[in-house]
Amino acid sequence: MIGPMSYGGGQHVEGFEAPIHRSLAEPILLGGAPRAIAIVNGTLAAALGLGLQQWLAGIALWAIGHTLAVFAAKRDPDFAAVALRHLRQKGHFAC
Repeated sequence: MIGPMSYGGGQHVEGFEAPIHRSLAEPILLGGAPRAIAIVNGTLAAALGLGLQQWLAGIALWAIGHTLAVFAAKRDPDFAAVALRHLRQKGHFAC
């Protein structure tokens, strides 16, 4: 039934719209990488660089890890949650 009261097709329905702040809809990124991934990456790089005194390896680990996280976040900002969900689900034809 198509009529003035239908709500399909992108029509505006009075009373069913609320403005939200942009920060509620955007992902939280640190330097372009998801926050949790950036913190874990930085912590591992610092542990390698400071704890094991392998400065160059720590800097290289941070740079490579952060670059990969930024490239993945540009494609999908929620790639970490999607990857975790993918790993938790069993395969469709798994035995």
